[in-house]
Amino acid sequence: MSSINTSTLITTKDISIVVPLFNEEESLAELHQWIQKVMLANEFSYELLFIDDGSKDASWLEIERLQKLDHNVKGIKFQRNYGKSAALHTGFDAAKGKVVITMDADLQDSPDEIPELYRMIEDEDYDVVSGWKKKRYDPITKTIPTKLYNWAARRLTGIHLHDFNCGLKAYKNVVVKSIELYGDMHRYIPPIAKYAGFTNIGEKVVQHQARKYGKTKFGLNRFLNGPLDLLSVVFMGRFGKKPMHLFGALGTLMFFIGFLFSFYIGIDKLFLNRSAKLIADRTEFYVALAAMIIGVQFFLAGFLAELIGRNSSTRNVYLIEKEIGEA
Repeated sequence: MSSINTSTLITTKDISIVVPLFNEEESLAELHQWIQKVMLANEFSYELLFIDDGSKDASWLEIERLQKLDHNVKGIKFQRNYGKSAALHTGFDAAKGKVVITMDADLQDSPDEIPELYRMIEDEDYDVVSGWKKKRYDPITKTIPTKLYNWAARRLTGIHLHDFNCGLKAYKNVVVKSIELYGDMHRYIPPIAKYAGFTNIGEKVVQHQARKYGKTKFGLNRFLNGPLDLLSVVFMGRFGKKPMHLFGALGTLMFFIGFLFSFYIGIDKLFLNRSAKLIADRTEFYVALAAMIIGVQFFLAGFLAELIGRNSSTRNVYLIEKEIGEA
């Protein structure tokens, strides 16, 4: 997690809208027009950040065209496709608005929700407000796994949201400057924010639109990556700064179990049943030996994790090919 001094935050707009995209050239003009209409109707000062995640179509040309028409449009283009988490992380770094709104570029998220999301952050003092697509227009192959992941996420994180992966979310600026995204962690930004100390997390039912252009960019790998990323988030949130608390405890427990078995077979051989078979021929001996070896390995894993964590200062680097505006 990157350190942040809240007193040095520079926010020049009411709202920063961060839109990650990959091959969405057909929808960008319509999305821009929709957002612009909502912003003008509510008299918001804003910036619209399009983060092109290495698109192969004419998405960047469309962003350049929109930027010439509207000075509020800014763009960043990656040299290659890094994924949605990388796009959001870069957008968060560039965002200057008091409130940061994220939404997808495929027109499935409605910009009409932005004013209420902004109000919830400003007036109700939420750190994060997550959208809830109560009525979805996705195929059943996507909705059923989503329900399962959301249930597991609620149980493991203690955050009672119905839709962790909704792309439409609102954040205080200080929240997005205090978290770091990598891999596919965009699915679990609310837990990451919670573990960073931002616990006032709310939810709002939002309108979900049917996809109008193109097709989904997420494949079957999300069914495997989703649960693994959830376990990573929970582990890093609870033990990222203190891995010895987990591995040391497991190691101590396993070593103690092995010691108890060793103590039992030693007492049994020396005092209770001297004529019994040799200790090395008993199953309990190998259980004790394995438990103590595993215990030592857990303890060493925790010790090494502590050393690595205290000496690591690396950050992810994403190669940016082009920028327009003041992004």
